[in-house]
Amino acid sequence: MESGITGVILAGGLGRRMGGVDKGLQSLNGRPLVQWVLARLSPQVDTVLISANQNLLRYGEFGCPVLPDRIPDFSGPLAGLHAALSQTTSPLLVTVPCDSPFLPADLVQRLRSALETEGAELAVARTGDQVQRAFCLMRRGILPKLDTFLASGERKVWLWHASLKVAEVAFDDESAAFSNINTPEDLAHCEKRLAAP
Repeated sequence: MESGITGVILAGGLGRRMGGVDKGLQSLNGRPLVQWVLARLSPQVDTVLISANQNLLRYGEFGCPVLPDRIPDFSGPLAGLHAALSQTTSPLLVTVPCDSPFLPADLVQRLRSALETEGAELAVARTGDQVQRAFCLMRRGILPKLDTFLASGERKVWLWHASLKVAEVAFDDESAAFSNINTPEDLAHCEKRLAAP
């Protein structure tokens, strides 16, 4: 476990591609997706928060504090990040999405190493030429910059990252670990994969 780090599971979206249902609570092999993610993330951090805007009591059953956005109207992952940075006292915070049940077991270790080696404000995972922006580790001190960014009306994660000193960390050796479940078809495919001998 990496000390001094709060983990945040981002489960605050509307799940449009999943048919408007709460993605984190969809069942994969008998367990909600968020529970799969929690099992992968918990050993890597000191504590875990869940960023959610609906079904708060249900998410609370997983034993983690549940934080709704402070910014209204489902403003995207940066709103969830803002709520978590505003709440945590840890010097570092890592985010992961609720729909990636097989995230790397060494995610936090590798992101932290790059963050410290490069003196970055934020470290983000990359597979091939795709930046996995929902998987990032940041310093709590960047909250004022995020406040300013959101106050300007911007909500795009890539634009926020572009305003910071960022370390990109290659995970080409674990690219399958970043597979996410966006649609009912994705969920069915993942169920079949888990059932295969």
